[in-house]
Amino acid sequence: MSTGVIALLGSGETAPGMVRVHRGLLARYDAPRAVLLDSTYGFQENVAQMTAKLVAFFATSLHVDLEVASLPRYGAATPLQRQLVKDQVARADYVFAGPGSPSYARDQWTPLALVDDLARALGRGAALCFASAASVTLGRLCAPIYEIYKAGADPAWLPGLDLLGRVGLDCAVIPHWDNAEGRDHDTSRCYLGERRLALLEDALAPETAILGVDEHTALILDFARDVATTTGRGRAWWRRGAEVRELGPEQTPLALLRPGVRVPSFAPGAAQPPTAAVDDLGESAARGDLVALAELVRRAAPRRAGLSPGLTDAIVRARAAARRAGDFALADRLRDELVAAGIEVHDPATYPAPAPPA
Repeated sequence: MSTGVIALLGSGETAPGMVRVHRGLLARYDAPRAVLLDSTYGFQENVAQMTAKLVAFFATSLHVDLEVASLPRYGAATPLQRQLVKDQVARADYVFAGPGSPSYARDQWTPLALVDDLARALGRGAALCFASAASVTLGRLCAPIYEIYKAGADPAWLPGLDLLGRVGLDCAVIPHWDNAEGRDHDTSRCYLGERRLALLEDALAPETAILGVDEHTALILDFARDVATTTGRGRAWWRRGAEVRELGPEQTPLALLRPGVRVPSFAPGAAQPPTAAVDDLGESAARGDLVALAELVRRAAPRRAGLSPGLTDAIVRARAAARRAGDFALADRLRDELVAAGIEVHDPATYPAPAPPA
């Protein structure tokens, strides 16, 4: 089981709020060995300038010396240069890759078998921080953003590195989910727009999801705790067919996103989640997984139109268990959701003491 972290940044590494994400990841290590992969922008004429800018950003804003694992073009590198890059990544504590072209980066990293080195680093407890274009490469499938948006290619998938598949997440990653630069045309979904992304989704296998990440937002996949959380301005989105899950700052068990666990569908504007949502999370709830129950309640909260009897009973039982376990923060959150749904909650100041022996 991996003990590392994958951070998917929905926009660039210097976007507002992302410095805090880098600091949090780097703080996991006493003297982190941080590595930059330059392949994402290796096709550009200003590779040296881009690298210098990133190195300066890490030195100035994060006080970290960024070691460059340079592979602008796989075909132009010697076997020794390729092996050095692989060794740098496999031994790193922190790996960063960011802006550029997803398809170009994939074309350099696939023959290098870089995914094996990333997996080794992750298994050792490393943090992999992939922003913007780089994040697109990590899923089972990779969207050729430049070719579709800039050159008018028909929407079609390329095979991705599928590093996320190695940790049980069958998906394709789409950053810049809420992009609105187009103003008079749809540039959301990493500039593809909803229409073209829908065409790509139609070509997915039923078990493969779309994992979208808003701009100025990081989705943190922590495999030691096996949970996902977001930080920053927006949210992340797990979309499999008609099923949609919003991933927010509360912890989401990754077990809920893995194949075989049906994700509840919450259509926009629905008054409340379907009754089946209780059954969808039933296995986790039955084991007393309070995080799963809290997540289910959080999904119900925006609807505020009442809770089904089964869901209400589950929340009440979970809240009682949280209070007995001393997890009063979770108990308070559950209480707030019940109150917001119009359900009165009355608690004794303390649990009654046992009666003295007769």
